[in-house]
Order: sequence, then structure tokens, then C-alpha cells
Amino acid sequence: MTSLLHTVEKIGGTSMSQYEAVRDNIILGGRSSEDLYRRIFVVSAYGGVTDELLEHKKTGEPGVYALFADAESDWAWGDDLTKLIQLLTDINATLFEDEMLKQQADQFITDRIEGVRGCLLDLQRLCSYGQFQLEEHLLTVREMLAGIGEAHSAFNTALKLQQEGINARFVDLTGWRDSELLPLDEKLKKAFDAVDLSRELPIVTGYAQCKEGLMRTFDRGYSEMTFSRVAVITEAVEAVIHKEYHLSSADPNMVGADKVVPLGRTNYDVADQLANLGMEAIHPRAAKGLRQNGIPLRVMNTFEPDHTGTLITRDYVSEKPQVEIIAGNNGVFAIEVFDQDMQGEPGPDRRILDVLSRFKVRFISKDTNANTITHYVDSTLKHVKRVVNALQEAFPNGEVNTRKVALVSAIGSDMQVPGILARSVQALAKDEISVLAIHQSMRQVDMQFVVAERDYAKAVSALHEALIEPHNHEYAIVAAQAV
Repeated sequence: MTSLLHTVEKIGGTSMSQYEAVRDNIILGGRSSEDLYRRIFVVSAYGGVTDELLEHKKTGEPGVYALFADAESDWAWGDDLTKLIQLLTDINATLFEDEMLKQQADQFITDRIEGVRGCLLDLQRLCSYGQFQLEEHLLTVREMLAGIGEAHSAFNTALKLQQEGINARFVDLTGWRDSELLPLDEKLKKAFDAVDLSRELPIVTGYAQCKEGLMRTFDRGYSEMTFSRVAVITEAVEAVIHKEYHLSSADPNMVGADKVVPLGRTNYDVADQLANLGMEAIHPRAAKGLRQNGIPLRVMNTFEPDHTGTLITRDYVSEKPQVEIIAGNNGVFAIEVFDQDMQGEPGPDRRILDVLSRFKVRFISKDTNANTITHYVDSTLKHVKRVVNALQEAFPNGEVNTRKVALVSAIGSDMQVPGILARSVQALAKDEISVLAIHQSMRQVDMQFVVAERDYAKAVSALHEALIEPHNHEYAIVAAQAV
């Protein structure tokens, strides 16, 4: 790769579904032909496509993968693949007016899907013999299916840009018919060796097949890891994520678009706190590589290209202590273990963590006193019930209780503000919101309030009104500088 000062930029699925906005606001963005290159774009699948390929991220409705993994639906997955071809070629029809280009795009994605169909049929036949177990191959199937979405969007984008006179280059990391399985970093080095960033615009698939198996660790967050490692391997000066919204002081749908404000500046510590709540600016493992290599991350709004967005760096701390964002999670289960025999003993906490780990249940926060340990977990009711049963076996003399709650957090790079806790509790009390638990660490980067599930939106609005709105921020809480 011919190395220049360049950026690596990721475009999210909702943005990808609006090609004109991506082209005009991100790819072109008022740039001259000289400034058009020196950028690498890592793209997600079009909005909703990965849900169809795997399963719906929020509702769990089965896609092709979930149907294939279900032993009782021998042929349903094949019908779903056929529907998928129609869905993806319909997307092509909205993108390509030129019939020759549409045929090229349709042929590309149809060949991919029919290739996968043949592979899954062969695997199903193979696993009809007792010596071969389908479960051993499901992760590979999941990765193969996931890669279809990014291959589709990246190929189309490169083809469309080429038609419009931009020297775009489709970089396919999905491993389609590759003869060797390489570690991720080695695969990326090989892929970019022949790329000249001074005159080529790489459009890169967000899914990368590699020896480590990205979905084993990141599942649906795999594109962020690809994006992060591309930035590190190619020594980018900045990493940029383009989303359909700003990284703002709160959810505008809850607080009101006229009240929230972009953060502008923050640090990776704040990004980690958001990820802990399930509101990822970037996956913590993906952020780790950027942070360690001193690469700043900028989160931009696709539909506000003139705004400098929010710049996330390793060492940033706000000049004056303040709250930067109110965030939370409304799907939290509190799992409380009460046992009078645990007082002063370190063992009970380890036993609880072993159970959570066994069922792959992630906890967001926890609190303890002399004889009670409560973990706040982000999981489904089915998994929580399994955890409770196991904990009752582990603590036969104890009591295990669960409750659905919401967790609301005030977060900032420096929140050493005298009286902030009292002000926050007062704001919640004014709106008749009962605080079930409070968590605040000495690091002073976040303050968490556990409230009843029904009070979630009201609590977010109350804290935003008390802690952020009085400062009358306009452009951003702290304006970021452009590159």
C-alpha cells in the first residue's frame, strides 16, 4: 500500500441505505478531486439485511441462520434464502438505473447466495450421518451468511462510484472462495498491499473472515473490529464512524431533539461506560487498538456533514468538571442473592460470577453489603431464569430474588462537581422517581441510578434537565476541531 496521511471511515447500515446522502455528504462532501482520496471506507450491510441473514437483533425473529440452526425447519431456511435474493435485488433496482450495471450487481449477489445455498445443502446432507454434528459448524455458517450483507453493499457502492467517475476499489475481506485462512492482521496487510491511496478509494467489507473468527468474540459487532484493525494496520491519522445521529447528551427521542447537544469532545473512558450500558459508540475491544496506537476516533452524523461531530481521544479531560451525557438501559434484571452466611467471606461473589459466566450473562453493575450481593444484568428472561435456578443450588440457605429495573447513568470525562449527587437525587425526587440504588466510583466518570422500569424515560429527562440543559450548550458541549 502506498502510505499517505489518511483516514479510515466506517459507514453504518442505516446510512448505507441512503446512497445519495453517503455520496454527497461523506464521499464527496464538497471535496476537490485532489482531496477525494486518502480515505478507506469500511461499510456495513444495508439496514435490516443482517437481521434477515441471521436473526432480528431486537425481536429475535429468525433469519436464514436461525432457521438453518433449527433442526425442525429442514427447508424453511432455503425458502428464506430465495426471499433474500428478491430483497437484495430489489435494493439493487433502487440503486442502479443503468440496466447493465443492475444486471452486474444482481449477478454478483445471486452467485454469492446460490453458492451459500449449495454449501448449506451439502452440510445438511453431511450432518445426516451421526459422525458429523451440525453444532460444530454453526459458527462458520453464521460467519459465511453475515459476510453476504457487507459484500453486497460494498460491491454496489464501489460499482456505483465507478460509474460516477470515482476510482473506487472493492476490497472483499469475506474470504469468498479463499484458499487460505489467515490471522486478521495478516489478512488486512495482504489486502492493502496493492492499494494506492493517492488515487484509489477502497470500499471495504465490514465482515472479514480470519483465523480468529470475529463473530466468536464480537458477534454482530464484527464490523467495528474490522474497522479498528484496518485503521491500526494502515496507520491512519484518524478513525471516523458515520452514523444517522450525533453522539449526543441524551437520546433525542426521549429528551427532545431541541434539548440534546452533540458531545463534541470526550475520551475512550466515557466510550467504555456507554458500551457497558449497551449504547456503544464503538465496541471496547475495537476501541482498545485505536487507544493503544493513539488514533483518535470521530463520530459524525451522516446527515449533518458540516458539523465536526464528536472526537474521542485517549487523554482528553474536560477543562471544567461537568456531565457530558445521560444514558441508560431499560432492559435490566436485578439478581439479588441474600445469605446471612456470606458476611466477610470472599467466596460467595466468586460463586455468583461463575454462574453468570457459565450462562454467558453479562452484568452492567453490582452492589454489595454484609449479606447481600446484587448484580444488574443485561439479558433475556430465559437466561435469567437459568441463572436463578443455578444460584438457588449454589446458595441452598440463601434467598435469590429478581426484579426488572432500569439503570440511568450520568457520564463525563471529569465529574468531580461538588453537590452533583445531591442535585441529581433532588431532580429525580422532584419528578416523584424513587431511587432503588445508587452507584458512584472514586474515578468520578459515571454515576448510576437504579429506578423502576416505568420511570426510565422520565429519569433520563429529569437528569438531563438538571445536569446538562442549564449550561445552554449550542454547537456542542465542547467543540471538536476538524482534521
